[in-house]
Amino acid sequence: MAKLTKEQYTLAEDGQDLTIDYADLRSAVLVLRAVNHDLRKDIIILLQRQENMTVTEIYVRLRVEQSVASQHLSVLRKAGIVIPTREGKFIRYSLNQERLELIAGLVNSLAN
Repeated sequence: MAKLTKEQYTLAEDGQDLTIDYADLRSAVLVLRAVNHDLRKDIIILLQRQENMTVTEIYVRLRVEQSVASQHLSVLRKAGIVIPTREGKFIRYSLNQERLELIAGLVNSLAN
């Protein structure tokens, strides 16, 4: 592996060079780790059905503790998968459809 800059690396395989940006790679890992958990998958499915929900609605529906639901929503928020919107004293969560479409495209391109 040849190091180009502080943030980019070049891999040589079969005569072709592949340049990887470390920041992009970290972002992709964050997203993939975020969706690779059963409870977070359940949250995503629930938000697909309901469009937007409060943390209270989520933890009641999934039968988990409020702190557990909040922690998993935090992971999804940091990965850009859910969007929090404040409505008075409540925060409603909805899916970031653009981000999910981007993730689906990346996964499909890796699978081919």
